[in-house]
Amino acid sequence: MSDDETMAAYAKAAEEYGKGFARAKDTFHEPDYAAFVAGLPDGGTVLDLGCGPGHWAARFRDDGYRVAAVDASPEMAAYAKDTFGIDVSVAEFEDIESEALFDGIWAFFSLLHAPRDDFPSHLLRLRRALVPGGQLSLGMKLGEGERRDELGRFYAYYSEEELTALLGVLGFTVLSARRGNGKGLAGADETFVVLTAHA
Repeated sequence: MSDDETMAAYAKAAEEYGKGFARAKDTFHEPDYAAFVAGLPDGGTVLDLGCGPGHWAARFRDDGYRVAAVDASPEMAAYAKDTFGIDVSVAEFEDIESEALFDGIWAFFSLLHAPRDDFPSHLLRLRRALVPGGQLSLGMKLGEGERRDELGRFYAYYSEEELTALLGVLGFTVLSARRGNGKGLAGADETFVVLTAHA
């Protein structure tokens, strides 16, 4: 179930977020993109989970991949359609019911909005949705506990060790991890990790 305050924050900021993040040349995450697509077959099928304004989904499409884009925010879905021509399914993490369908899942700073208690079950859904050996990119903010940011959005924080261990328990093999620092929509400078793994 989506968090109402988080959804309200994204509804209010959809256009600002899109212009700031979707329109900028996101060279900072090029290593993460390269690590992810290195494990995909040519023309493979990718799920962009929590696609936001749709810029990554558009990148996958333009690079020749078949893309399914999902986001819980109708406003973000509308922005993705209007700006990039991406058809986004408005759905929540719990709605992912596919089995062995995707060659890759791009969960790029979306699952950090899921409560810690629900996180393992979401990862299991993603593993089921991947073909054997399918690729996962998981972007998360580093820290401890759960809290809201200045915009009211809910976040769950983890250490890199926690994430790596949990992925291992759930049947993923972590291939690489990259840490960095960046400013998000709320303007705070935070540390993140992007884990690339396969099922």
